[in-house]
Order: sequence, then C-alpha cells, then structure tokens
Amino acid sequence: MEQTLRITNVLADPTRYYIYQHIVKSHGDVSVQQIADSFKIHPNVARLHLSKLEDIDMLTSDARKTGKGGRPSRLYRLSDKVIQLNFPYRNYQLLSRIAIQTIMTLGEPGRQALYETGKVFGEELINQQLSMNSTPIDQIAFAEKVNMLKNAANIAGLSPEIQASEEENKIYFSIYNCPFKEVTELEPGTICSMHNSFLKGMFEALFENVHIVELENMMSNCATCSYQASVLT
Repeated sequence: MEQTLRITNVLADPTRYYIYQHIVKSHGDVSVQQIADSFKIHPNVARLHLSKLEDIDMLTSDARKTGKGGRPSRLYRLSDKVIQLNFPYRNYQLLSRIAIQTIMTLGEPGRQALYETGKVFGEELINQQLSMNSTPIDQIAFAEKVNMLKNAANIAGLSPEIQASEEENKIYFSIYNCPFKEVTELEPGTICSMHNSFLKGMFEALFENVHIVELENMMSNCATCSYQASVLT
C-alpha cells in the first residue's frame, strides 16, 4: 500500500506525468537540460521531477562523460521494472504464465493454436481502425494505412517507430516496448513467434500481400524488436 501511495502521489503532478510520457515517446536517454528546454522549466525543477520518477522506479539514470570536460551529465531513461496499480488486486501476469505453461504441455498443436490466435488478435486491432474509416480498404492510400498501423501499435502499447517508403513499398517497423516481456523471458522462442504472428495479422489486415523479416530482437540484447515489411504488388 505504501508503494502504491508513493506512485500515485508522484504521478498526481501533471508536469511530472507529461515528462514521463515525453520520455516514453523519446525512445532514448534524456538529460535534465533537454527536459528543462522541452517543458520550459528551470533545470533544478526538471531535475526534481526526474528524481521523483526515479525514486518510484519508473526511470533509471547514470552519469556519463560528455567529452567536453567538466562534470559528467546524468542521463535518464525508462526503467525495466514493471509498475502496476490494481484496485482491487489482480495478477494478470501470473495468469498469463499459467496459460502459457498450460499451452506448452500440449506440444506443437498448442504452439500453433497460440500463433493463430495471436494473428487473429492482430487482425482485430487493425479492423478496429478500419471500422472508423468509411473508405473501402482497396482505396485507402499507402500513407493512411501506415498511419493506421502506427495507431494500432500505440493502442497495443508497443511504443512504435515507423518509417515507410511508398516508392520502395517497404515499411521499417521498430518496437521499443514489449508488452509481453516478463512472460517472454520464460518462453522466448514461443512468445516471440506469437508476437510475430500478431504483427503479421496487423500487416496482412492492411496489405493483401506482405513479407515480413525480423531484423532485431530485444531478447538478443537489442534496443528494439525491428522488422522490415515488403509490400508485394
């Protein structure tokens, strides 16, 4: 209860909450001065907000030399720790572990069912975006489809970064947050394959013929899970 009160008290400050959201979207390290400039506040105030977020394990930091002499600069980034608030208490992470381990007892048929279900959920996420657009899917422009993909990925909590080239019919898709990370660490091959099926469902709901190649994987100590999608015509 004490930790819950600390978290809610820290996030109750609007500026502090928006600073955290800013760091989530920055996909990298930020300095006190960068936060001060972005929010037009004094560096000492920015440092206080960042320290408060670090105190509740939402951020982590370290000091690094800038190469310009003087004191090392302290850089802040998202913490790997998971912060959950549930009223009343729920443990969905435990439930997911039980479900995954149950599926593993079914062998290959269980894995295939998991992959197929993941793909269906990816398709449903995109279909929600399509339902808000009255234009037939074959008349939706490439750029708009990419925007739908980004919106759906944000809803899924993937913290995505997307670069697309309509001339080359290629989409570079990077994920900075794995919503399944804690479970993935137990069954990396299985959960990563399910997640890939989830993404495949998203892409195939928008593009009739698409080939996806995984470029990077967080479970291999990469900063992101990255993919290249080639839209075949």
